Amino acid sequence: MPEISALWSPAPADATAWLAHLSGDDGLTGYLVPGLPDAAWVLNAMYEREEGPGTVSHHAARRAALADGSAEPLVAGGLDLDGEGLLTTGGGLGWARHPGPGWRRLRWAELARRGGEPVVREGMLPSYRSAPDATAEDGSWLVGVEPPTEGSLDRESWDRLTALLAEHSPAGPDTPCLAYYNPMVMRAVEYDSRHVLAGRLGDARALAGLDDPDFSPSNLWAADGSWVVCTDYDLWATKVAGPTSLVGAVLADTELEAVRLPWAG
Repeated sequence: MPEISALWSPAPADATAWLAHLSGDDGLTGYLVPGLPDAAWVLNAMYEREEGPGTVSHHAARRAALADGSAEPLVAGGLDLDGEGLLTTGGGLGWARHPGPGWRRLRWAELARRGGEPVVREGMLPSYRSAPDATAEDGSWLVGVEPPTEGSLDRESWDRLTALLAEHSPAGPDTPCLAYYNPMVMRAVEYDSRHVLAGRLGDARALAGLDDPDFSPSNLWAADGSWVVCTDYDLWATKVAGPTSLVGAVLADTELEAVRLPWAG
């Protein structure tokens, strides 16, 4: 595969002005645009051990590992992230990857059925606050479940979604598009900085090969504005805004797990 720099080149930062106008937002965590005219939400992947979620929480397992010396305290920016009173919930940021043998994809709908809950709580956006519950009494997720990561699609969903976008774009994989990475994923010192790349839709899979940032784009959109993909840094899902035919295909696709949220169209 060619170098990513040969496929995706820097684009002017003001290319995001259109997204800012549509969303009425500053793009700090990504631009969440309205339906164009329709929208669906692709839910980020979570995984479960094949033998089940177990009864031990991520927090309890982490505390045990720190106590027996098999793990070192995690320190970032001088802050002890394993300090007293801080909860290890499980999950993380960026691209989710399949944990490997002994694990399987756990659908949000399956977890929701277990607890008699909605897939996403009404009136809320998909996040740790609104997802079906798989937490222990301490508020941490059970160690046999890897919850969705924030701010990025998983690799499998990204590849499938970009393939669907190509199927529903007149120019197919040759569709010119742009990718925006928000200041949070870029760890930018200046929050008004804008990192934008331009390339072909058919080369969108290559963006998963970037070492930094280790996230899917905050926004990916067709240069003609016919569709926009929105992945907010604080959410567990990606919004796909575009024609009803595209949205219907996303909702019907069996490789993706997607829902319509009437209150978040």
